[in-house]
Amino acid sequence: MDWDKLRIFHAVADAGSLTHAGDLLHLSQSAVSRQVRALEESLNATLFHRHARGLILTEQGELLFDATRAMMKRLDAATARIRDSEEEVFGELRVTTTIGFGTLWLAPRLPQLYQKYPDLKIDLMLEERVLDLPMREADVAIRMKEPSQADLIRKRLMSVHMCLYATPAYLAAHGTPQGTADLHRHRLICQNPRSAQVGAGATLVSELMTHDIPSLLTVNNYFGVLQGVLHNLGIGVLPDYLTRDFPDLIRVLPEVESVEVPVFLAYPEELRHSKRVSAFRDFVQEEIMAYRKRLKEQALG
Repeated sequence: MDWDKLRIFHAVADAGSLTHAGDLLHLSQSAVSRQVRALEESLNATLFHRHARGLILTEQGELLFDATRAMMKRLDAATARIRDSEEEVFGELRVTTTIGFGTLWLAPRLPQLYQKYPDLKIDLMLEERVLDLPMREADVAIRMKEPSQADLIRKRLMSVHMCLYATPAYLAAHGTPQGTADLHRHRLICQNPRSAQVGAGATLVSELMTHDIPSLLTVNNYFGVLQGVLHNLGIGVLPDYLTRDFPDLIRVLPEVESVEVPVFLAYPEELRHSKRVSAFRDFVQEEIMAYRKRLKEQALG
């Protein structure tokens, strides 16, 4: 099968129009159209439904697009490995993690990484959905559970607990609860237990809600929960890795916490020798070590 025709088909399917695909490929619309029709003739199949508003893939077109998408990801991976310098770290690295960890822990530390590797381009993809690393939806993942795919290199970074936190100003104004029964006098700030989040956090929130808490603010990510806490709205359910960056937060009811949540870094076996991946992995591990050291120093007073 002609690779040029497949490449043009992929661009058209991705763009949804002949004109846009032609612009991306630096080809005229008529040239793109001829290549697509030639591919359809060679396959004896219609790949697109043609509408005034654009092109929609047929069932056969969807099958071919799935195949070309996988091919492009593999090609991107091979290109990245070839371009990796023996001495320099540069180019794009796609990193996926949860919204909470990405906004509250990872993103604030990226300036140090860019300081060391100014030519690195991080594409930070924050979502609760677990992206498929073997299919190259991302290069590196930091997740709140051990990855299930077999062909991944993984490293356990640390453990996290969801705990209760409030500001000194809020506690001065509303008092400090001495037990979970006192929570009905306070406003709880948390994620909705039915929203996409770390399972341990949802379980803890569900348990807390059994105490008949009348005032509640639910947010769909931990960044929003933190903002509510920092603005003295109530007591928030937050991950304990925040304590280093927000040392003024006071832990409320220290005996109340979620089960342990393991944090893993993972990447495909084929990227084992990637300089970008190695640089990012080493950076995260160094930051984790510094984080643990400061926690010990805080505990010792």
